[in-house]
Amino acid sequence: MSEGTMQLRAQRDQRDQRAKRERLTRVLVGAAAVPVMLVAAGCSSDSGSGDGKDKAAQESTASASASPSPTVREAAFGKLPEPCSAVPKKTLDDLVPKAGSGKEGPSNDTAVRVSCSWDSLEDNGVKGSQFRWLSVSMLRFESDVRRGEGDKLARDHYQKQLKDAQTAEGAKGVRTTPVSGTGDEASVVRYDLKKKEGTYKQQTVVARVENVVVALDYNGAGLAGDKTPDADDLTKDAQKAAKEVVAAVRKANAKASGGTSSSGPSASKSPSDAASQSATASPAQSG
Repeated sequence: MSEGTMQLRAQRDQRDQRAKRERLTRVLVGAAAVPVMLVAAGCSSDSGSGDGKDKAAQESTASASASPSPTVREAAFGKLPEPCSAVPKKTLDDLVPKAGSGKEGPSNDTAVRVSCSWDSLEDNGVKGSQFRWLSVSMLRFESDVRRGEGDKLARDHYQKQLKDAQTAEGAKGVRTTPVSGTGDEASVVRYDLKKKEGTYKQQTVVARVENVVVALDYNGAGLAGDKTPDADDLTKDAQKAAKEVVAAVRKANAKASGGTSSSGPSASKSPSDAASQSATASPAQSG
């Protein structure tokens, strides 16, 4: 074989080898691209799954937001009468003669609690004197989604007031009697209090009308040798006055609501100090 022929064959072999290497390179490059596409496809699938979860969470949140807030029945009464005007003048003249105007008790919210008191001393000369003391307090409870309906809160406080009257310090011969025709529920607690100046006959009427609790204290004593007043008479007078105070509560709310007694406060309000308010102590109890 001539030298020229051998040279041509060597060149042809080199071209064939280069062609094979180029084809192998293309195959390898193509094979490497396949996993990249699969990974990209996998990422796309995961992203779609996450979007679905987010959407479900958003729908759940929206559903919860659309749920109604807890509610409670609105209290029947939204105001209280003027305490020193709650007892008619004629009744005051009978129970505390010559007492004059009442003394209104302190309150940081007169829409929630009010009180008034009167005292009277009739001097009978050498026969002694007759002392009388009358006190009226009213406490109104608002409905609250956390604590409950106003009338239920008032019922609870009614029971507390009743117990406080029955366990008054120094009380002797305690008697408790239901009172009819005075609000939704009422009772009178009567007992004696022995003091150095004489024996006081104490009457406490506790009544509830809707979401308002009324506490009326009435006591009397014969001083400086005068005779001790009759407890039965004092009890009748106290019951009459308490009935009139309950009527004043209803009347005040009938005016506020244009002739009905359904006017009440917002259910979201709750006086935190209302539940701890108790009846005003009488001078006979504190003296």
